[in-house]
Amino acid sequence: MFSLRILITEDDHVSALLLKKALEKNSHHIIGICDSGEEALDMLEENSADLVMMDISLSGELDGIKTTEIINEKYGIPVVYLSASSDTETLNKVVGTNPSAYVIKPFNTRELHMVIELAIYKDRKEKELQKLNNELEEKVRQRTADLRDANKELRRALEKEKEISELKSRIVQNVSHGFKTPLTSILSSAQLLQKYAEKDHPFKAKIGRHAQKIENSVRNLNSLLTSVLFFGKADADKIDFKPKKLFTGAFFNDLVDVVKAGSENQVKINLNMRQLPKTITSDVELLYQIYENLLSNAVKYSQENTTVEFEVWMEGGILKSRIKDQGIGIPQAEQSQLFDRFFRAKNVGIREGSGLGLSIVKKCVDVLRGEITFESAANKGTTFYVNIPVKE
Repeated sequence: MFSLRILITEDDHVSALLLKKALEKNSHHIIGICDSGEEALDMLEENSADLVMMDISLSGELDGIKTTEIINEKYGIPVVYLSASSDTETLNKVVGTNPSAYVIKPFNTRELHMVIELAIYKDRKEKELQKLNNELEEKVRQRTADLRDANKELRRALEKEKEISELKSRIVQNVSHGFKTPLTSILSSAQLLQKYAEKDHPFKAKIGRHAQKIENSVRNLNSLLTSVLFFGKADADKIDFKPKKLFTGAFFNDLVDVVKAGSENQVKINLNMRQLPKTITSDVELLYQIYENLLSNAVKYSQENTTVEFEVWMEGGILKSRIKDQGIGIPQAEQSQLFDRFFRAKNVGIREGSGLGLSIVKKCVDVLRGEITFESAANKGTTFYVNIPVKE
């Protein structure tokens, strides 16, 4: 048994002496005997103690319970209560002060030593736990401070990234618009060349052929710039939903005519409109981007002299469509990447394309709060299904 410095606070002199004798027999050092709470506090002010044996009933104004509360708050020394009473009321008062142990008088010497050992052990474990809690709280405070600093850095980085993104968008838009003006001039010149080639000229066929190549190349480049501009707006979150009324029949017929005019192969488009209202309200530009890209792809990747089936119908406030081609299809292993920017399947061959068309389609469908799905297999064609909520 380790030796402890113990203060005895007991108003019964005989009981105090018996307790002193029992404790000293077990090699403990008694720093003093007090009969009041006031005297015990004074003695602790001048002497260090490892343990206080505290009678509940004391002379003076402070009883053992009140004195223990002060000791707990001021010194943090373990207290073992001594009492001849074990009634419920007394026990409830004692528990409220979180004592280290409780001894009923008259005490058994063996039990007394066991209680003291348990009291010291309990006190040490509580202090270890408190130390760990304090260390944990300090770590939490430090981590919280680190997290705040990290969040500040992250906010600064996000702000910087936003600035760079806005700058990139402005550069892309300025450069793209800068390209569009000379491209328009080149396109006009190519169309004039074609007109001149209609007259008798020894190089009539060559002029017409080269003019057509220039025109097709300009249209492709113009389409690419339009796509780049679109994603510049998308990255800057500047694609807004702008609904307006459109005539459904005229819209889809004109759309098919434009796609046919821009195609370079002999592929038919069979447009089937059924159960369509005369007008609908939606974003015309976004709808055009969706169907023009899907139809152009269907035609581009179809075999010569085949037909693209284009069905459009209305059902429960949803504009539904199906675009089915008989083209090269999409390999199963690559279908998960279909809507990624700049993705082109390995089986596209020498067909021109930027890999942006279906990304634009997906973005437009998302802005319109619609959905797009597809079925495809290599060499067996592709079918796209598009559902767009609209107002009649």
